[in-house]
Amino acid sequence: MAHAKLFTPFRVGELELANRIVIAPMCQYSAQDGRMTDWHLIHLGQLAFSGAALLTIEATAVVPEGRITYADVGLYSDETEAAMARVLESVRRWSDMPIAIQLAHAGRKASSEVPWKGGHQISPDHANGWQTEAPSAVPYAASDVAPTALDREGLERLRKAFAESARRAARLGIDAVQIHGAHGYLLHEFLSPLSNQRTDEYGGSLENRMRFPLEVFDAVRAAFPAERAVTMRVSGTDWAEGGWTIEETVAFAQALEARGCSGIHVSSGGLTSAQKIPVGPSYQVPLARAVKAATRMPVIAVGLITDYVQAESILATGDADLIALARAILYNPRWPWHAAAHFGASVKAPSQYLRSQPHQYPRLFDLRADD
Repeated sequence: MAHAKLFTPFRVGELELANRIVIAPMCQYSAQDGRMTDWHLIHLGQLAFSGAALLTIEATAVVPEGRITYADVGLYSDETEAAMARVLESVRRWSDMPIAIQLAHAGRKASSEVPWKGGHQISPDHANGWQTEAPSAVPYAASDVAPTALDREGLERLRKAFAESARRAARLGIDAVQIHGAHGYLLHEFLSPLSNQRTDEYGGSLENRMRFPLEVFDAVRAAFPAERAVTMRVSGTDWAEGGWTIEETVAFAQALEARGCSGIHVSSGGLTSAQKIPVGPSYQVPLARAVKAATRMPVIAVGLITDYVQAESILATGDADLIALARAILYNPRWPWHAAAHFGASVKAPSQYLRSQPHQYPRLFDLRADD
């Protein structure tokens, strides 16, 4: 069998990846006042043994008000940094998988209940709630409390907050930063005309709507070590009339590339309840394909990629450079092992697990972790 592209090395900036499988950031809603807990040690620890090439820490708020829920992870204080440091120290003791972090602000979708309790907005006058902020005073749902429109002081405060979180990530030895510009959160809210109704230089034209997200990218890039990658996650389309489009995504990607962006992760949707998404296997891959055709930086595809052959075909046809797994790897934390077995490839496994190698796959664990 020809060597699968899924298990060929790849490079993002200066970061060397063992294969093309990356673990997407996935919120766990299990933090306490922004601080990681033992749940994160268990969650990240098991994924660090998965054989993927990169592990990305969930959406991490740069200010307390930027959390999606009261149980979100943050990196905005010495306490949140120390809690993350403890988790990372334990994970790294047993795994050398590179670790990235997604820095985020939820914008008007902040102050929400955790998903398994309904995920509805919590009003500012209730416990666990706070006043949200956004480009414009336009709520996500008609029943929500309207966000406060950010003024110039607010924009400067958040630019500095993103940069400070990037500096904290650097101190923690994080290998790469992904800036969250997707799924209807703050930076996506600036990009989309459905949520950005400003009349100043941050609203109106595409150039103006891109301005603040690009300023945030520049601030993070300047604050994070030059030799480490800074990437962006985007929604390729709002899937809604009058919303953000793939053509605008391509223009945004080109602007990011010109500023030194190391890669782009193409997702979609999340901005409006009016979205109409044609959900199905690989439904977001055409969006990644459009960005890849117009840029030279690495492109990550994501979204209902569950099958090994499906993932391989996305790479083989040149639609993307990397495959991100989220729910599929929660369901099967050894997805890369099974994919490698299918293609006759090898993955790194911890020494403690080497005896689990099936007899029919004698080279599955050729790449072994240090004792």
